[in-house]
Amino acid sequence: MVNLIDNEVLQAFATYATIVVLKMLMMAPMTAYFRITRKAFANPEDAGVHGKTPEDKKKMIKTDPDVERVRRCHQNDLENIVPFVLIGLLYALTGPDLSTALLHFRVFAGSRVIHTVAYVFILPQPSRGLSWLVGMITTLSMAYRILNTVLLL
Repeated sequence: MVNLIDNEVLQAFATYATIVVLKMLMMAPMTAYFRITRKAFANPEDAGVHGKTPEDKKKMIKTDPDVERVRRCHQNDLENIVPFVLIGLLYALTGPDLSTALLHFRVFAGSRVIHTVAYVFILPQPSRGLSWLVGMITTLSMAYRILNTVLLL
């Protein structure tokens, strides 16, 4: 059996998939940071650590616009990075040119970083929308290559 990790396209995919998954994983600590600094908790037991009196704890069970913004950004990552990882792996297995594969992987990773910056730092639209669209088109382009290469109906 051929050692798949020797395949440069799979190495590139593994690199960029790891980058975007790590970026996605960093959204959880960012959410926690915003919850703690804004004193906005979803659960009473979380507020209990930070509140002194029962009234303080009760006031901390609330939503906060900044916390919700980070949560929505994290949700968007889950909706886009998971399909990229699955489709990207299948795409890498179709044997694309290394330069074309690198273009797809780099554009997607860059679009997700830009999307996060635009979301968290509230950059004016269409920056966030365009970064999302670029990532979606990249994933759809890889899906097209997969279907075009191996379509067996």
